[in-house]
Amino acid sequence: MPLVAGTKLGPYEIRASFGKGGMGEVYRARDSRLGRDVAVKVLPEHLSSDAQALKRFEREARAVAALSHPNILALYDVGCEQGISYVVTELLEGENLRTRLVEGSFNRPKAIEVAVALAEGLSAAHSRGVTHRDLKPENIFITADGVIKILDFGLAHYMLVSCSQAADAPTETETGRVMGTVGYMSPEQIRGEPVDARSDIFSLGCVLYELFSGRRAFAGHSPCDTLAATLREDPSPLPDPDIQRLIAHCLEKKPVARFQTVRDLIFVLRSLPTTAARHRAPRRGVPSPIESLAVLPFLNVAGDPSLDYLTDGVPETLTNTLSQQPKLRVVPRSRAFRYKDPQVDPVQAGRELGVHAVLTGRVALRGESLNIQVELVDVAEDSQLWGEQFTRRITEMQAIQDEITRAVAVKLRLQPAGEATPRAARNYTDNTEAYQLYLKGRYRWNRRTEETLQSSVEYFQQAIEKDPSYAIAWVGLADAHNLLGTYAVRPPAETFPRARTAATRALELDPDLAEAHVSVGWMKSQFEWDWVGAEKAYRRAIELNPDYATTHHWYAWYLATVGRRAEAVESVRRGPDLDPESPVIHSRVGLFLYFARRHEEAVEECRKSIAMDPTFAWGHDSLGSAYMQIGRQAEGIAELEKGFSLSQRGVIEFSYLGHAYAVAGREAEARKLLAELDDLSTKRYVPPFYVAVICLGLGDKAAALGRLEKAVAERSLPSWYLPDLRLDSLRPDPRFKELLRRMGLSNFE
Repeated sequence: MPLVAGTKLGPYEIRASFGKGGMGEVYRARDSRLGRDVAVKVLPEHLSSDAQALKRFEREARAVAALSHPNILALYDVGCEQGISYVVTELLEGENLRTRLVEGSFNRPKAIEVAVALAEGLSAAHSRGVTHRDLKPENIFITADGVIKILDFGLAHYMLVSCSQAADAPTETETGRVMGTVGYMSPEQIRGEPVDARSDIFSLGCVLYELFSGRRAFAGHSPCDTLAATLREDPSPLPDPDIQRLIAHCLEKKPVARFQTVRDLIFVLRSLPTTAARHRAPRRGVPSPIESLAVLPFLNVAGDPSLDYLTDGVPETLTNTLSQQPKLRVVPRSRAFRYKDPQVDPVQAGRELGVHAVLTGRVALRGESLNIQVELVDVAEDSQLWGEQFTRRITEMQAIQDEITRAVAVKLRLQPAGEATPRAARNYTDNTEAYQLYLKGRYRWNRRTEETLQSSVEYFQQAIEKDPSYAIAWVGLADAHNLLGTYAVRPPAETFPRARTAATRALELDPDLAEAHVSVGWMKSQFEWDWVGAEKAYRRAIELNPDYATTHHWYAWYLATVGRRAEAVESVRRGPDLDPESPVIHSRVGLFLYFARRHEEAVEECRKSIAMDPTFAWGHDSLGSAYMQIGRQAEGIAELEKGFSLSQRGVIEFSYLGHAYAVAGREAEARKLLAELDDLSTKRYVPPFYVAVICLGLGDKAAALGRLEKAVAERSLPSWYLPDLRLDSLRPDPRFKELLRRMGLSNFE
């Protein structure tokens, strides 16, 4: 008999009936111990004496109890009261998938989202030795807040798998016995054969078919017809080729031909594009000429930060290589990378960039298996020129890129099929490991923290060990040493000579490598104080590659240092256009406006850089410096304190904040930072210049000049700091002028 409201099963009081299921009746109940509502499932009275039914009921409890995953119904308790066997689970509010499918199929993004959730839940079950064996829309629940839950492991066969056994070991049932639901059972289930996790993959394929199409994969006029169709026929093809391939692979009649694990299925699911705008019908031929191309940032489909070096690096390499095609204009990577949003419409991006075609891609990595999906889109026609999926070992990444480059060149009729594609010598290496190490190094270098700069050196060095002729890796090593000296991480006398050696080697390998000339320019201006040589290097870099953002950024420092501040602002303003994703370059626009004493403009630009990346310390440093100059000291100090915290008490931020405290009349706090900085210098490298800055804020010019004398003697005075307004009180002083003369800057006061 159904239980009535008020019935108690142990500590659970029945409140209302939810309805019947194949393995029992479900009720809403109240847990008197924990004061929460739960779901109670009891075995029907007519089955209470059925030993086999009780066995399956207990099996369900054990199976679910062994699982803990957000996409699987959570089991709280089991019990037996007055001859009634029951289990207690979380209470779900919402609807099952069957009810939702009455409205029709899901749109592509939502269907993929649901599919991934189901697959993740099944994978968790399989890893514990549990197969569901009755996966169907009725056993899938969508909660009110959109969470997907797999229900009813009542037909699951629970195995105790030792740590030495495979997680997907076969699960046998009674030979000849058919268990499951018609239309969702695998062929081996229908035949009463032993089943394993691959049977669930077949059932999941049936569910996915309904998600994307709104109709059942196998449906006959009678259950027998449906079973026969499952054994012999394939469902009608779906119009979307990506989805069709995936589901067809799930619905192979032989288990050995399907995905072998749900993790494999998840890998492919996460590689699928989610937006219809990126899936276009292919078009025959190229009726109109394609003379310009943009390679957009690739999508990290798994959202794994450890893969960002690939999603940034692969498009950059493709851009460099394709730009060698004489009949093709390729948009610089720095301009194309402003379209890094995964929801961006590539056709709209192409129109804004003024190109005929765009190349988009998606990257996923599972273990050593790399999957790259690419699509070449005609912007004017909004149609697909070419698309392909590459799955190789990650050690074959360079070969994949060569294939992509060659295919694009052929599709755009830039070269005949079979002809070798030109390689971008400056970025090319035959050693895939060296290439990956370089990408990781450059990615870390762009983060600009002490830890990431030091680790970038290790990556660049490892890349060079793999391929000593890899010119751009030598540039990366030079840039890393340049910034370790500039950012007060290591003594300049140690880092800059290493930067010189690495940049020189890069130029020996490739004299026309613009990036190497930029590295030379920075080293000459910051350490050698060779101002003529520095400008020559920067100008040569601009001549070779006018679209390299770092050239204009670092050249601006040179221009500001030698007193050409208006030109410095003009140069640094090119940076955000060329590299819109770099918070470093964005923050520098505000800083150079501050140098030029255009403080209101500086505040506006600094706010933009902070909005782009609120965690970037230098954005707050620059905004705080500008605020201090216009008398908004409280706001200035607040921003400098943020920069100090975000930099993890960086040496440069010590000086900024200590100076601000001093000029704001907070002398005790300034002296405390000064003492801390002096103490820090006994434990690690601290350029004397930054101690001098706090001394200036406190009005102690003699102490400041003493520190500056030491800095010039050891060539640790950062010339990039000389335009800073904090030094204004020293500029008329003859001793300071003498220091500038010794640096070769007597004509540029």
